[in-house]
Amino acid sequence: MQIEIKTLDNGSAGTAELPDTIFGAEPRADIMARVVHWQQAKRRAGTHKVKGMGEVQGTTKKPYRQKGTGNARQGSLRSPQFRTGGVVHGPVVRSHEYDLPKKVRRLGLISALSQKAREGKLVILQDVAGQDKTRDLAAKLKGLGWRSALIVDHVVDEGFVRASRNLVGIDVLPTVGANVYDILLHDVLAITTAGVEGLKERLA
Repeated sequence: MQIEIKTLDNGSAGTAELPDTIFGAEPRADIMARVVHWQQAKRRAGTHKVKGMGEVQGTTKKPYRQKGTGNARQGSLRSPQFRTGGVVHGPVVRSHEYDLPKKVRRLGLISALSQKAREGKLVILQDVAGQDKTRDLAAKLKGLGWRSALIVDHVVDEGFVRASRNLVGIDVLPTVGANVYDILLHDVLAITTAGVEGLKERLA
């Protein structure tokens, strides 16, 4: 697959050859959905917590005698039927993370990359180094017409990260951090030439 290499000044810097096995595959919506669900599950804090019968504050004394009162028998005021009682089967602190096969994760990333290429929203950049002013970078991105873009580089330039940090809708990731959720979240996917080589190594 041949694609034009662009510069941040919206100029042309030649063409690049992209492997069809990574950027020209048939997108699998079901696989991407599985990977996104797995990513979101890993991000969940899991810090929700309620108190059970053994944790709520209260007496351990039997409320009243077993028989002769005409009321239902009760053994504790900590029981869930009382206002100050504990919760039955409530949420506890836990991890929502689960395992997903590496082949599925790899196929999900390839599907996301191929979908952006098929939609014409994949851009190959020559380089992003040397951009350390937010005002200048914002002007260049406006000239490109990017309002929501994910920029992937093999080794992220610190100056470029600082310049893009306050730009709404613009995010920067290294190739090791490229993921299905962030790719689908942004409208444009921009990968540097070094980033393309890094993705080839990662998905080889």
